Amino acid sequence: MNAQKVYTAVGLMSGTSADGVDAALIETDGYSHVRALNFLSLPYTPAQSAAIRAAFGLIDRTDSRVKAAKDVITQTHIQAVERLLQGRAADLIGFHGQTIFHDPAQGMSVQIGDAGALARAAGIPVVYDFRSADVAAGGQGAPFLPLYHQALARAGNIALPAVILNIGGVSNVTWIGLGQDDILAFDCGPGNALIDDFVRTRTGQAFDADGALGRLGTIHADLVAAWMQQSAAFFTAKPPKSLDRNHWQTPGLEVLSDEDGAATLTAFTTDSIAVGAQHFPQTVGAWFVTGGGRRNNFLMDLLRQRLHASVQPVEALGWNGDALEAQGFAYLAVRSVLGLPLSLTTTTGVPAPQTGGRIARP
Repeated sequence: MNAQKVYTAVGLMSGTSADGVDAALIETDGYSHVRALNFLSLPYTPAQSAAIRAAFGLIDRTDSRVKAAKDVITQTHIQAVERLLQGRAADLIGFHGQTIFHDPAQGMSVQIGDAGALARAAGIPVVYDFRSADVAAGGQGAPFLPLYHQALARAGNIALPAVILNIGGVSNVTWIGLGQDDILAFDCGPGNALIDDFVRTRTGQAFDADGALGRLGTIHADLVAAWMQQSAAFFTAKPPKSLDRNHWQTPGLEVLSDEDGAATLTAFTTDSIAVGAQHFPQTVGAWFVTGGGRRNNFLMDLLRQRLHASVQPVEALGWNGDALEAQGFAYLAVRSVLGLPLSLTTTTGVPAPQTGGRIARP
């Protein structure tokens, strides 16, 4: 039975790449009806991005670095909502906040940002803290958008089974089968984070634009193999599973040239995604890629070679790959208010379908 009310909802996302705030406005009933209305991306300044990255890996919310990052996150999200709506009304805001630490084995997933301040500034109820209930119930707390991926896929009549691959700071996949309950999702390895951090350190650039630097380099297959072996326990573990952006160690990277380092890290990301396919219930012929990684043409080419499948950006489906995560948290905000599941056993490993989120009111 579908929900009767259709909500206009804002979704906000600041990912582990710490490059800016994505803000999306959608119309949804929290079930199968979704219509995109507006989207914008508000980049962080270099100083703001640095302040956020300084909080990565910390769990003490009283730490001065965490407080500074929280202030940046809150104020930038307030600005993003103002620019997105420009006086237009909305029923809800889905505020993901910024993940600075994620370790479900310890029962911890830390997102920062002041939902109350956002609600007061916008004059709109804010749904936040999406992951805590899942982690507390024994789930991984990530990935958290598979139900939105499934809703879009079924509405768009995609040939199934298919995979939605999100390459943000971390890579994750949503495998969608033919049946209503045929869904499997998990983090599969590093995404852009390792490449971005390396390129920033070596060149001062925020990322490897179009994969141009990596394409000039030589892949050191021995290092890739060693890094894969080092994390073999993660790669072989049955999903659902998740990880933190700082999970990975890459010894030997420091002696490589800029070009070879970027190429080798890109191959590591590719291989980690490819080995994830061993866990799919059925093989797929089509992968649709969202997140910033879809703009790295070198990475996309390596994926096509490694996966032996069609690999296309989600724009091939008529979706906006920049907006997808923000849209997803608008969708989840509505589901939270309706008391519907945000996560499933096959998406986060939670023992039973789990709702979540808390509401801050103006």
